[in-house]
Amino acid sequence: MYTGVPNIKSAKKRVLVNQAKASRNKARKSALKTAMKKARAAEGDDKQALVQAAIQKVDQAAARGLLHKNNAARKKSALAKSLNA
Repeated sequence: MYTGVPNIKSAKKRVLVNQAKASRNKARKSALKTAMKKARAAEGDDKQALVQAAIQKVDQAAARGLLHKNNAARKKSALAKSLNA
């Protein structure tokens, strides 16, 4: 696998753009995981709001292509189950 520094201007730009996208995706995925964790750990009155926020984050992640739609549906289903339990 080639891991050198590109010489062509467009290739240099691709490297920079890909780094920016990767860091953005990493931040979004981390925020999603945090929201899921908070929703699962919540108790009482807070739980409803935190689950709604987590479901919204899951929907956004699926729309942006961070999660597959079936994976998003499974996560939302598990959150709803935990809320109703």
